Amino acid sequence: MRAVVAQQPGGPEVLTVTELPDPVAGPGEVVIDVAAAGLNRADLLQRQGFYPPPKGASDIIGMECSGTISAVGDEVEGWQVGDEVCALLAGGGYATKVAVPAGQVMPVPDGVDLVTAAALPEVAATVWSNVFMVGGLTPDETFLVHGGAGGIGTMAIQLASQIGARVLTTVGSAEKAELAKSLGAEVAISYKDDDFVEVAKVYGGADVILDNMGAKYLARNIDALNPEGRLVIIGMQGGAKAELDINALLRKRGAVIATNLRGRPAEQKTTICAAVVESIWPMVGAGDVKAVVQDVLPLAEAAEAHRLMESGEHSGKILLATTL
Repeated sequence: MRAVVAQQPGGPEVLTVTELPDPVAGPGEVVIDVAAAGLNRADLLQRQGFYPPPKGASDIIGMECSGTISAVGDEVEGWQVGDEVCALLAGGGYATKVAVPAGQVMPVPDGVDLVTAAALPEVAATVWSNVFMVGGLTPDETFLVHGGAGGIGTMAIQLASQIGARVLTTVGSAEKAELAKSLGAEVAISYKDDDFVEVAKVYGGADVILDNMGAKYLARNIDALNPEGRLVIIGMQGGAKAELDINALLRKRGAVIATNLRGRPAEQKTTICAAVVESIWPMVGAGDVKAVVQDVLPLAEAAEAHRLMESGEHSGKILLATTL
């Protein structure tokens, strides 16, 4: 199979395409002939040497894909060769074939083409598990998501607005603000020009915050929280270490929860994927929630795809297709 590998930690230029042995479906696994893989911020960290895959996972970059099942291992039920699917991966997506536990495989939602389906697994599983399963967002609450024009943000806005929550988000440009509002955000806050804490307070504060910035926003996120509020941290783009004012958190009876998806045990990922299929796929099939995709590049242009993501100029997802 063809696969993109990082020859050494570094910039996008270290990514090259090489030939590797085809994966074999072990017990409880299927092999997928990959149509497309989605890019995620974690991919950039792995390329730089800062985010190794979990023990036992492929060291090939890529945490989600779509494609067609080409082999089924022992103890697998419900899937067969020829099924068109998308999947949540611990690694291995930037390749023409990947082996994945069957519980992390999902059908392609109705109305979505096979390549576009690669944009869904990671964002859908991340948002559902963190905003709803962990954060407990309800229809009468206010939700703040940082980076509303990114892959996670565009999905979070849509799902929160679909359940009836008020949605606030931070964005980096007027164009991204327009996109966020078109997806269901009531308020799009320029993080370059405005103080999101003050704006959030005008709208009554936030009950649930989904944060990808980490240390940089920790104190301000707590300031923006309502009593009984939940801050769910899923990224460290703004650093890993910050002081926490526990008194401020105590006064609000608030919660700070840090989670990741990639390192969860397979059984937890299976539960999350099942919840995604049950709760989100009908919304996608009805056209109420969509994958927002900016660019689809050939697998061989993985380095260019990483440069685009690092620039911060994109909106939604970037995909790598194996057939281009």
